[in-house]
Amino acid sequence: MCGRYATYSSADEIAAAFHVAVADIRPRYNVAPSQEVGAVLPDAAGTGRAWAWLRWGLVPGWAKEPSIGHSLINARAETVRDKPAFRSAFRRRRCLIPASGFFEWSAHGQGKKKQPYYFSLADGKPFAFAGLWEHWQGDGEDIRSCTIVTTESNDVVRPVHHRMPVILPAEAYDRWLDPTLTDPDAVLPLLQPYAAAAMHAVPVSTRVNRPSFDDPACIEPQHTPPTLF
Repeated sequence: MCGRYATYSSADEIAAAFHVAVADIRPRYNVAPSQEVGAVLPDAAGTGRAWAWLRWGLVPGWAKEPSIGHSLINARAETVRDKPAFRSAFRRRRCLIPASGFFEWSAHGQGKKKQPYYFSLADGKPFAFAGLWEHWQGDGEDIRSCTIVTTESNDVVRPVHHRMPVILPAEAYDRWLDPTLTDPDAVLPLLQPYAAAAMHAVPVSTRVNRPSFDDPACIEPQHTPPTLF
């Protein structure tokens, strides 16, 4: 799964990486579910890209209550085409969720405190999670929300967790966002573990355990447990 991530690239870096105009962005080092997150969507014409703020935790259009989003922060690649909560968005409402890295936790031995790890690209550049988005209206609320697609882990993430978010290579952005591709088979092959050789992992402080902490200290490397890497 993916339950926390960081995105601290500048507006200019995001604009250059994703070919989209960005405004009102600030560095985030501990993004948590239910918070507003930046995303790249197809524009209204379907020929370009637009920046949007979405609530992390997908709320399907048919949901009776928006609270369902708390349990839908991730969508499994293996079931995303068929699961009722995701299948419509997978066909018609795909997005890119820019990030600088993500966190996972590992327990070293029974009863020991979980150690958080921070995963990023080895070159330090921003990247995109494969995301889905929805629009929900009800009881005077108007919510646009999203979820992050996950897949099996690669060799870098596997020692810590058996799942990882789908990181899309830049050459796949156009295909993932293309609103004319409504056949799941056209985009399912993109939902693969990212190349392990292109990723980097470091243990970080348990400071990241609390969403109220959102500063560079959340991603500072700590001592590496000798049994993992």
